[in-house]
Amino acid sequence: MFFETHDGTRLAYEEYGTGEPIVFIAGAMLNTDMWEYQIPFFVDRGYRCIAIDRRGHGRSDRPATGYDIDTTTEDLAALLDHLDLRDATLVGHSTGGAEAARYVARHGNARVARVVFLAAILPFMKLTDDNPGGVPEEIAENLFQQIRTDRGKWMARQTQAYFATHLGNDVSVEQADTTYRQCMSTAPWASLKMQQACFYADNREALRRITVPALVVHGAADFSAPVDVTGRRTAEMLPGCTYREYPTGGHGLYVSHATELNNDILEFVKA
Repeated sequence: MFFETHDGTRLAYEEYGTGEPIVFIAGAMLNTDMWEYQIPFFVDRGYRCIAIDRRGHGRSDRPATGYDIDTTTEDLAALLDHLDLRDATLVGHSTGGAEAARYVARHGNARVARVVFLAAILPFMKLTDDNPGGVPEEIAENLFQQIRTDRGKWMARQTQAYFATHLGNDVSVEQADTTYRQCMSTAPWASLKMQQACFYADNREALRRITVPALVVHGAADFSAPVDVTGRRTAEMLPGCTYREYPTGGHGLYVSHATELNNDILEFVKA
């Protein structure tokens, strides 16, 4: 299914089941297929599951512009308006978590009842004077250069650490390859621009403005979004949130820890 967002870009989404809505927002370079271990679980338990392909990803249009968190957040808002959702749960992975945070900060609880931040790139990645725990800009620039010069090689290296299989997580070579192919199917331009957007987006103020219940889930072995920089700090900025940290979890928690994650989200939504 498709809809047109605020600037005429045609975006794809999928919808399954009936009942209280859960909106799944993929991480950068991933698409709706990443949720194959979540959507059936929640549909079987009476929920309406919706997943969106970000611009430049999956089956959505590949425009030259709009790869910043403000624009992709408004793309998400356009989907919720298009479907006229109420009392929805937002589940945002990685960059999707940043978009979910900005959505709730801007649009409040008119359509959203709660939010789940899964391995989210929050609150702010860049090292600055007032963000001493961040990542130095030169490290990020080196990453961007790798994407520019050999995206396939960079992605393959990322995939090796993505599921933290060195800690005993049972993720097959075939599953890792599936994730690699999903990421490589994203427009190269979108891949680069979204990585840059993730690093430079300061979402601290957005987190301070969130008033709906929040669940923060992060892996202690997350290579892409180190837990000290992201998950733990996000939880500190959301007093009263529910925090779950998986000791062996990497960035791909939705696969490696799917059973535990699904049950944690279900408990949160039902509460």
